Amino acid sequence: MKALSVIELAKLYGMNRQSIYKRINKGDLSKNSDGKIDLAEAIRVFGEPSQRSNENVTQLQPSTVQKSAEVDILKQQVDMLKKQLELAQEREVFQREQLQAKDEQIYSLQLLLGAPKQPQQSADSVNGNHAVDPVMEEPNSPVPAMAENRASEQVQTPEPKRRSLFGRVIRAVLD
Repeated sequence: MKALSVIELAKLYGMNRQSIYKRINKGDLSKNSDGKIDLAEAIRVFGEPSQRSNENVTQLQPSTVQKSAEVDILKQQVDMLKKQLELAQEREVFQREQLQAKDEQIYSLQLLLGAPKQPQQSADSVNGNHAVDPVMEEPNSPVPAMAENRASEQVQTPEPKRRSLFGRVIRAVLD
């Protein structure tokens, strides 16, 4: 990695030294332990050097140094993107856990409130074999009294009154 002094950096970018020192004091630009500034750091802060000082660029930094600076910047970007991806995956796992907990809460509240359950199909109707009532199939069978009893049972048992959500909550609290 190529390190430049403040004077070399000022010549490279065509600016005065005070501007570079201001950036260092603000914390935008940092020096190494030897007091020089990495080229990659300068590119990050100031961008690529201008074309008018192209002669200085070729003298101060060979093409291999430029490529290594670009590689370093790209590595930093890849690392940053990896961290962002890990955070996004953690957020997704957390959101899935929250959704599952909410589903479990809804289910337990439905059980508590006595929400109507969906009718379960018998094994015969699932397989496609519908059971036929022999008494209802044959009207002239010797057991017509059983058919009448079944019909009267159906008439005698009224359907339970459907309650609103508030009514079910009150009923569950009172019971």
